[in-house]
Amino acid sequence: MTNLTNLISSINQVRLVEADTFPFEFLSSIAERESWRKEIYRPIYHIHKWWAKRLGSVFRGILLGCLLPESADLSASFYQKHNFSATTVFDPFMGSGTTLGEGHKLGCTVLGRDINPVACESVRVALGPLDRRQLQNAFTSLSSTVGQRIRELYQADDESGQRCDVLYFFWVKQIQCPHCFIGVDLFPSYIIARNAYPDRKPEVQICCPRCGDIFPELNSNKQVDCRSCGLNFNPQLGPAAGTKATCPACSHSFSIAESVRSLGHPPIHRLYGKLLLTSQGKKCYLPATAEDIEAYQACSNLLYHELERGAIHLPETVLADGFNTRQAIGYNYRTWRDFFNDRQLLGLGWLQEAIAALPDPMTRDALLILFSGVLEFNNLFASYKGEGTGAVRHMFAHHILKPERTPIEANVWGTAKSSGSFTNLFKSRLVRALDYRDAPFEVAVNGSGKTHFSSNAFSGRLEKSWPVEGNFKPKGIYLSCGSSEETNLPTQSVDFIITDPPFFDNVHYSELADFFYAWQRLYPRGFLDNALTTRHPREVQDTSPDKFAVKLRTVFIECRRILKDEGLLVFTYHHSRAEGWQALVEAVYDAGFSIVNAHPVKAEMSVAAPKSQAKEPIQLDILLVCKKKEQDRRLTLDSSAALNDTTKRAYQKLSRLAQIGLKLSLNDRRITVISQFISALGPVASAGVVTEALQEMQAKLEEIAEAFPGMNDTKSTAKTIEEKPHLKQGVLF
Repeated sequence: MTNLTNLISSINQVRLVEADTFPFEFLSSIAERESWRKEIYRPIYHIHKWWAKRLGSVFRGILLGCLLPESADLSASFYQKHNFSATTVFDPFMGSGTTLGEGHKLGCTVLGRDINPVACESVRVALGPLDRRQLQNAFTSLSSTVGQRIRELYQADDESGQRCDVLYFFWVKQIQCPHCFIGVDLFPSYIIARNAYPDRKPEVQICCPRCGDIFPELNSNKQVDCRSCGLNFNPQLGPAAGTKATCPACSHSFSIAESVRSLGHPPIHRLYGKLLLTSQGKKCYLPATAEDIEAYQACSNLLYHELERGAIHLPETVLADGFNTRQAIGYNYRTWRDFFNDRQLLGLGWLQEAIAALPDPMTRDALLILFSGVLEFNNLFASYKGEGTGAVRHMFAHHILKPERTPIEANVWGTAKSSGSFTNLFKSRLVRALDYRDAPFEVAVNGSGKTHFSSNAFSGRLEKSWPVEGNFKPKGIYLSCGSSEETNLPTQSVDFIITDPPFFDNVHYSELADFFYAWQRLYPRGFLDNALTTRHPREVQDTSPDKFAVKLRTVFIECRRILKDEGLLVFTYHHSRAEGWQALVEAVYDAGFSIVNAHPVKAEMSVAAPKSQAKEPIQLDILLVCKKKEQDRRLTLDSSAALNDTTKRAYQKLSRLAQIGLKLSLNDRRITVISQFISALGPVASAGVVTEALQEMQAKLEEIAEAFPGMNDTKSTAKTIEEKPHLKQGVLF
C-alpha cells in the first residue's frame, strides 16, 4: 500500500506527469492491449453505450502521474494497491465515468459532472449500489414471465415442421420503381451472410432474387444457379449501388434518396429470411414463409391493442434536426419510435414495463439501464455482421444514424447463441461489470495476458448530495448532472482535474443520446426526468470553432477557480484540423492555464471509426498537462527557441513510441510535434501569442513531422508545404 505521507509532502515537487520522463510508452503498450477488448478489461465503463470512451489504463496512468513524484517508477506503481484518500479529483466531462472509476480504485475522492443525463445515469448505475443476488433473482423472474412472452414472438418452423427459436429475422428496404412501379429491394448484393474470416470459411448464404430461396455457395463465385428455380445470376451485384438503385424489372436507374423523400414516410421493409436455432443447437438459414408474415402481422395487431389499453408505453418524441440526425430525417424517420418495427416495439415495450414494475429501486434501475443498452442492437438501423463474430452490428457503428438497407431483427430476449439480446447483455455487460467491481484488475504488458489485482473492490456507495460546502468524504464518489461552467464547488477545493473534453466538430453526443433518452424518459429516475431532449445550449459541442472555444474556455475558467493553486489540469485531446487546435489554445490560455508538457499516448483501437475513415488516421491522444499560469515557473521562449526545443523533444518522444512498435501516421506525428511546440513556448501572456507562433512556424513544424524517420505507413505521402491546401487556413494544417 502506498505511503501517503511521503506523497503528500511531495506535492510541491515536480509531479511525474509534468516531466518528460513520464513513461507514456509504457501506458501505450498496455493501452494497445486494452483497446482490442475494452469491454473485457474495463467492463464497468461498458454497461451502457457512450461515445469517445477513453482507455482505463491510460487514465490510471495519468492519475498516478499526478500523484507520484518525478522520481517514481510508474511501471511498478501501476500494479500496486494505493490509498490516496486525501486527494480529490474532479472530471467536468465525466462521460462513461473512466476518471471516476480509476480514481476510486486508487482510493481518491472523486467528483464527476456531465451535462448529459444519459451519461450521468449510466455512471450512477455502474458505480452505485448493486446486489448480485437480487439482480440474478430479478433476471430469473423476468425470464419466466415477460421473457417467455417475448420468446414466443421469435418462433418459427424449420423445413421439417419442427418448432425452433428464431435467432434473427432478415428484412430489406423496398422502394417502388418510379418508372414501372414495381417494388425494388435495396439489396447491395444477394449475399446475405458471410463469415468474418472468408479465407478460412468461404461459405456464404445467398438469396435468390426471383424465388427468394436462401442457399449456400462459395464467397468467390460470381455466377450461381438457384437450387429451387434454376435462375443463373451474379450474387455479388444487387439492385442498390451507392446512391442509385436499378429496377430488375425494367432496368430503370433512379436516386434512392429522392425516391425516399417523395414517400413522406420511412421506406417499407420486406421480410425475406430468418436464421433458426434447431433443437440440436444448429443454425439454419431459411426464406421467410407466409406463416412468418402472418405471425408478424399478429404482432402488429397485438401491439395496437396493448397500446389501446395502456399496457405498454412507447416513445413519441420527435427527432430534432442536427448533424447526426439529418440522414435519418432525410429518410422520413420523424420520431424515435419509427426506428423499430412492430414486433420489436411489442417485445421491448413489454420488457421495459416489466422491469419498471420491479419492487427494488436499485435492481430496477440497473436493469432499466441494461434494457436501454439492448435498444442499440434491436432496431431497424442494426445490421448483420455474419458468422464468426458478434452477429449484430449495432446502430452506432458509423457514428451517425445511417438508415440500414438490409436491417436485422434480433431476438429481443435472446437464446444461448444470440447477439445483442437482453440475456446476452445481462451476462456480458452487467455480470461482467459486477465481477470487475468485486475484483478490479490490470493487464500485464508482456503479452502473457496475466491479470494483476491491484485495487480494492469498488465500494458501490454514492454520496447523496453534491459537496457545495467542500466537506469531501475520503474515498467518496460524488455525481452531478449539469453544465460544468458552474459547478457550485468551493474555490480551491480540488487537487486535480482530469478529463477528456469533447473534440471540436466531432460526434454530437446529445443528438445520438436522445435515441436512448426517448425510452428512458418514460420512467423518470435518478438523473432522468421527462424533458423532451438531452440537448442543451451550454453543451460543449459545436461545429463553429469560435463557439466551441468560448464554451470550453468557460468550463476551464470554472476549473481554474475550484483547482488548488498547486493542482494540475490534465486532459486528452487530438484533432487533425487547424481550427481544432486553435480553439483548444484559446480555451486553455485565455482561462488562465499554461500547458507545461504534452505526452503522446495510444488512444482507442487504430481501426476504430471514424478514425479509420481519415486519410491519415490518428491513433494517438495527446495528454496535455496544465498548471495555473502563475504557477508555471519556466522561462518563456520565443518561437525560434521553442522550435529548437520542439525538434529535440518531439524526436525523443516519437522514438520512444517507435521502440514499442507503434506505427504512426503523418497526423500522429503532426499532433505530437504541434503539442510539443505549444508546451515549449512556456507561460505566454495570451492565446494570441501561441497562435501567432504557430502561424509563424507552421512550415517548419510540418517539416519536423514529415522528417521523422521510419514512421511513414503505406497511407502517408510526404508532400511539400505548398502542396497542402489545408495549410492556407493558418495554424498547423
